[in-house]
This record gives sequence, structure tokens and C-alpha cells, in this order.
Amino acid sequence: MAAGAWASPPARLALIIDDLGRTPARDQRVLGLPGPVALSILPDVPHSRELAVAAHAAGKTVMLHLPMDPAGGPYAWHPGLSTGELESRLDAALRQVPFARGLNNHMGSRMTAQRPAMAWLMRRLQRDHRFFVDSRTSAATVAAAEAQKIGLASLSRDIFLDDDQSPAAVAKQFHAALELARRQGSALMIGHPHPATLALLERELPRLKAQGFELIDVEMLIALRGNRAMAAHGKAGIYR
Repeated sequence: MAAGAWASPPARLALIIDDLGRTPARDQRVLGLPGPVALSILPDVPHSRELAVAAHAAGKTVMLHLPMDPAGGPYAWHPGLSTGELESRLDAALRQVPFARGLNNHMGSRMTAQRPAMAWLMRRLQRDHRFFVDSRTSAATVAAAEAQKIGLASLSRDIFLDDDQSPAAVAKQFHAALELARRQGSALMIGHPHPATLALLERELPRLKAQGFELIDVEMLIALRGNRAMAAHGKAGIYR
């Protein structure tokens, strides 16, 4: 038997960088990260459209980072808005971020707990053939559960890299993501274009393969997980 025939498959990692479109220099550093890093772009910032076009041209996954309550601005979703207004804001946001293949929530701790609005959003994304990533900014979120109910291609965030932006804290979170991927087979990381985060990713992403990890596209991770919840987010694959 050939050497390595029984080797275990690599642990898989996927990475989304949020809050993009504000600062061209940082956006360009994210574009330069190796591998299939997804760029989640805010609709209400100066460089959203040009970054979406550049990211698409570079073969990167473009995502809409949709503001949700308590986030503000003209595109933000808030409890109490009519379905028509939610749809109008979503349509306008998508025009600002062309080529978006999916979306995740920017903030949204109040909005992602609103079941009717989340159910509507998932039906709309399914109609549009877009995926959804629940950033899980609140334990009360029902967004991923509503996506799962209708079989929408979706994921939930496992690890935030940089709630604490210090280099030591970012490194700790990155290594926590590696350990989680080893235990459960995969991990979805979300980070932001902070200096410590970008420095760590520029240093560590090229080393992943040698450590037994594979960085894969968000949509590939969706397919790999088959819309099932990880243990931290549900029981027997069903979201709480």
C-alpha cells in the first residue's frame, strides 16, 4: 500500500473578512491574502462598489455585509420595518455591492432574533440563489435556524478572530480556530481588517498546509457541512 494511503483528510478552514470598503489600503491587503478568502463588504461606505468589482475580478467570493439593528444607516434592517421596506433596503444594498454571492449580518443582535423577518430573508436569498452566513452576534439569533428550515445554503460563524484587537488576543483566537477545526473537522472564522488581524493572516495563512489544514471557500464549507449545525450551535445537527 502506498505511503500515506490511510492519512486522515486535512482539517478545513474558511475565512470571511468583514467591514470592508472603508479603507482602500486595508482592502488591498485583504485582496492580497492567499487562498479563497471571502470579502464581506458594507454597502454604506465610500469604496464598496469598486472593491466588489476588484474582488470579483480577482476570483474572490464577494459577500454583502448587511447592516442590522443596532447598526444604523440607510440600508440597515430594524425591527418594526415593513417587509416592503426591508426588501427595498436589501435591493439598494445589493446594488452597492455587485457580484455578492451571499450575505452575512453586520451587527444585528436585535434583528437576527426577529423570526418573521429572518424567515422572509432566507426565502428571498433562496430565490436569488445566494447563501447566508449567520455572524452569530447574539445567542438569541434564529437566522441560521430559519435558513436550515428551508434548506438554504448557509453557515454559522464558529470563531471571531478579533473582538479584542491586540496581537496576542488575535493569535489566541486564530489558534482556537485551528484546534476547533482539528476537533470537528472544520471551522469558519470571521475577522476584520484590523492591523493585528491582517498581520497575523499574512504570516499564518501561507503556513496552514504544512500544518495539516486546508483553507477552502465558504461555499465549499457549506457543501461540506450540508447545512448541519455544529455542536456549539445545536444538537444532532439542528440549530437551537
